[in-house]
Amino acid sequence: MVGIWFKWNAPLPVKVVRFLVLLVAVLGGMFVLTTQPSCTHCPPTERQVAPERLRGHVETLSIKYAPRDYRRIWNLNKCADYISGEFKAAGAEVSEQTFEVKGKTYRNIIGLFGPVTESRIVVGAHYDSCGDTPGADDNASGVAGLIELACLLGDTDLNQQVELVAFTLEEPPFFRTGNMGSARHAYRHRQNGVEIEGMICLEMIGYFSDEKGSQQFPSALLKLFYPDTGNFIAVIGSIHDRKLAKKLKESMRGATDLPVHSMSAPKGFPGLDFSDHLNYWNHGYTAVMVTDTAFMRNLRYHRSSDTVETLDFDRMANVVLGVYEGVVDMANDDE
Repeated sequence: MVGIWFKWNAPLPVKVVRFLVLLVAVLGGMFVLTTQPSCTHCPPTERQVAPERLRGHVETLSIKYAPRDYRRIWNLNKCADYISGEFKAAGAEVSEQTFEVKGKTYRNIIGLFGPVTESRIVVGAHYDSCGDTPGADDNASGVAGLIELACLLGDTDLNQQVELVAFTLEEPPFFRTGNMGSARHAYRHRQNGVEIEGMICLEMIGYFSDEKGSQQFPSALLKLFYPDTGNFIAVIGSIHDRKLAKKLKESMRGATDLPVHSMSAPKGFPGLDFSDHLNYWNHGYTAVMVTDTAFMRNLRYHRSSDTVETLDFDRMANVVLGVYEGVVDMANDDE
């Protein structure tokens, strides 16, 4: 059909014009499919998150209880106890999912908010770190956001149940194995027939830069679609998750002045599944990742330099507020 449309015996200028039209149409289609463009902006949120509280959580996890890799069971347990205590203080119904790996017991910490409903919304973040690194951005930032999200949900009327989960064993050597805490959690929910409207993974939400060229991409083509300054938060999902990604982005946009972009791509796209949301995909659930894009921006990823001092807690607070508004919009959506 393309060959017929081009009519290869047509004059060269005609063929050039037709080629350019086809190229623009292809790129336009890719742009719409990938970025979910939208003019929708929600009104500014009336809620607040104190940046100093976020900093306190990150300091506790990345300094007081570091390192927190799979070998340091004692530190992982201290982290789990800390998160459990914060969830309880926020008013959650708190429980644990324990499981054994190589003779050692690991713990997912779960906090439930709202009424018991047929389906629920899950928001999760992993609290372990890679090796001996402090893991301030990866992923104490995500857990700090999860804790402050709990505080916001604790005094919010919800029509649908929201489940917050702090996962263990996201990092190597368990990444992409059935022993990831999120893999155990997603598997249990699928076995028990739990319906999840959407899963939101908080994976590195604290690093931002206003320097031009600070944002990198796994594909040069994405440079046509997104800014090259790392001052935004991203909502990442597969093509199957594009509706959830768009809906969450629309709820987050306007809640604060933080720029929000979304991306949906085939599941094999580089970097698309680099966190706990992949395990919900594996069990047929819709899931997205909220992220500062990790090593595409933060060059301290999995290094000893991933410390508290490198994070932007003001913008991190805006991420939490945006996610909160997104979760409430989903939970209280009459549809």
